[in-house]
Amino acid sequence: MVSFRTIGSPWEEGFYDLLGSARRNLIIVSPFMKHAQATKLIARLDASVTPSIQVEIMTDLRPDSILAGVLDVESLLAFAKSTPNLTITYLPNLHAKVYVADDHTAVITSANLTDGGLRRNFEYGVVAIDPSIVAQVRNDMQDYAALGSLVTTDSLESMARIANDLKGLRQQAENSIRQKFRRAFNEKLEEARIELLTLRAEGKTTHGIFADTILYLLARKPMRTTEMHPMIQRLHPDLCDDSEDRVIKGVHFGKKWKHYVRNTQQHLKRQGLIAFDGSYWRLTP
Repeated sequence: MVSFRTIGSPWEEGFYDLLGSARRNLIIVSPFMKHAQATKLIARLDASVTPSIQVEIMTDLRPDSILAGVLDVESLLAFAKSTPNLTITYLPNLHAKVYVADDHTAVITSANLTDGGLRRNFEYGVVAIDPSIVAQVRNDMQDYAALGSLVTTDSLESMARIANDLKGLRQQAENSIRQKFRRAFNEKLEEARIELLTLRAEGKTTHGIFADTILYLLARKPMRTTEMHPMIQRLHPDLCDDSEDRVIKGVHFGKKWKHYVRNTQQHLKRQGLIAFDGSYWRLTP
């Protein structure tokens, strides 16, 4: 019997399939949560999960996470106001990302409950379906939660007000920085970006990077070019910048990236590594 299977990016639909499979208990362990994904999750819970289900959320309510915008208190408030049987636990220094549905499925992954975690970033993990392993994961998470602090709706509302005040004060502070310091910061930031692009240029060529990426994607399944483009852009945002075109050491970075992808597809086709049937690209046998 297979106890594990792997899960990669993007896994948004697989995540919601997991939620839909829960009937009694759903555990969500994620240090970062964003309001957009919380809203989608709540809608899916309303549509597919029994009203009596117990939902347990474990997260890290550190002020710096809230201030940095990686954790929206509003996402937790939305859960609190829409989910009858809900507990939210604050666990300092939480880093694990774990999702458990009843006693039949546990996902251990690098993905937070954010757009990046579920759709944009390259994430990876495993799905456990062996009942004994799922039970162990569930027990471990609940034992860890017992070390944390339960969070009430009143506390969340208070934290949301404080977070908004902090963000406003930070904006005022940033606006008060003298122009020369802001200009020096932007120049140094651009220098860092150039350095990163230079490192890329000293490795493979743009063509080589795109070739490896196309083969990697087609190893998963046949794809249309329009399906391939956003995946390539997510994997290589520095090579697929739609706003500008740069050339560093002969390597192109910028808005012409789709043209380079098309040329790479044709090169791989001439080599006999991939084939095109008029709609889909696929690896050759």
